[in-house]
Amino acid sequence: MKKSDALGPSVWVASDGRAGHAAQALAIARALGEMSRWVRIAHIKGKGHRAKPMELTPQGLQPLLPSRLWWSPLSALPLEQREQFKEPWPTLWIGAGRRVAPYSKHVRSASKGESFTVHLMNPQIPLGDFDLVVVPEHDQVTGDNVIETVGAPVYFAPEIVEDTQMAFADLAEEPGLRVAVILGGDSKAHKMTEAACASLEAKLEDAAREGARLRIVCSRRTPTHARVRFRALAERVGALFWESPADGTNPYLAFLLFSDVAVVTEDSSNMLSEAAYFGLPIHIARLEGHSDKFARLHSTLVDRGIARWFDGKLERWTYSPLREIERVADVIVTRLLERHAQPDFKPSDGARMGDSDRR
Repeated sequence: MKKSDALGPSVWVASDGRAGHAAQALAIARALGEMSRWVRIAHIKGKGHRAKPMELTPQGLQPLLPSRLWWSPLSALPLEQREQFKEPWPTLWIGAGRRVAPYSKHVRSASKGESFTVHLMNPQIPLGDFDLVVVPEHDQVTGDNVIETVGAPVYFAPEIVEDTQMAFADLAEEPGLRVAVILGGDSKAHKMTEAACASLEAKLEDAAREGARLRIVCSRRTPTHARVRFRALAERVGALFWESPADGTNPYLAFLLFSDVAVVTEDSSNMLSEAAYFGLPIHIARLEGHSDKFARLHSTLVDRGIARWFDGKLERWTYSPLREIERVADVIVTRLLERHAQPDFKPSDGARMGDSDRR
């Protein structure tokens, strides 16, 4: 992995490679890179910056155990991943996921506390092993160093939004009620069964007959039977459909930007949070299965006026976009400035003389 000295704090971003975990860790790093934040911390002289995210895949018995029982986290990593853990340590470490928690702890210890460690999601080890822990409030984890968020801390950089708006500008002109249909898939708690898909398909087909313009996009987890079913639906009703690069450039962000409402399956905190990031009225589509944690998330979104359960009726309403990432990034900037105070820029003698001469 390429290293370089950073202009500003050096950052390492790490996940276990799961798309949702990687996305959240990168979201925080990118939010910190916004000019309004970066200028506040650009004076920090970081070393060993890594532009490429780290994907950690521990193997053997340890990953099967609760994080607190791992006896030697580094030994569980393949050699090429293990070799990444050496000086110079980063100014800021951002790790995501239970399997990455032991490495977040290791960096804090190995750097003798010099690295500010941020861990996303419940680490399942003592919270005091990290400088900051960011968890969704539906996980019900609390502590002095914990930030609870509604849903996931997602982020879309302004320049990416602008590029997408230009590349997919034709979607803005499509008439009728424009509906982003975001399909998840099977997870530990939910299953995208044939029956669940048939129910959703019927509701969407009815909506299309009434004039709704569907834009359907699959995720990596969408099962094959669902891809086949909803592609056929798209062909019948003249909807847009995307499941892989074979269908062209991924229009997911464009669907969020240029749609009036969203239908999102209930299985993904990230997908629900991404639709809420843009203030789209969210219609949550039921799958099979249940999770108390997800039930709490759904209830919060409904109570806040962000979402409603999808019963076949598509409605429009408004709410303030949900952008928890802003709060998280601002706390990190504040904490970094507590460690690395901005220099006191005083004019030099020459500058003062020049000012006097001008007067």
